[in-house]
Formats: sequence, structure tokens, C-alpha cells
Amino acid sequence: MGRISVYLPPELEKQLRLKTVERLGGKKGDLTRAVEEAIRIWIAKKE
Repeated sequence: MGRISVYLPPELEKQLRLKTVERLGGKKGDLTRAVEEAIRIWIAKKE
């Protein structure tokens, strides 16, 4: 499994974390799942 380090503007990070808790509950690993989902959707739209 790869590891990618990215910078998000503070407001975008806050929005991501809040939406992740709303949708997935805030359990350990939920932020990773949310980012994976976002990347998969972005890739699918670009194909």
C-alpha cells in the first residue's frame, strides 16, 4: 500500500473531516475511506 502526503488548505481539510464524520461516523480509518472514495470518483469521471 502506498502513502501519499498532500497539503489541503485548512478550510478544505475541515470540510473533509466534518463530512467524513457525517457520512461514515468518525471511526478509525474513515478518513482514509473517504479520501479513497473521492479519488476513485475523480478517476472514474476523468475516464
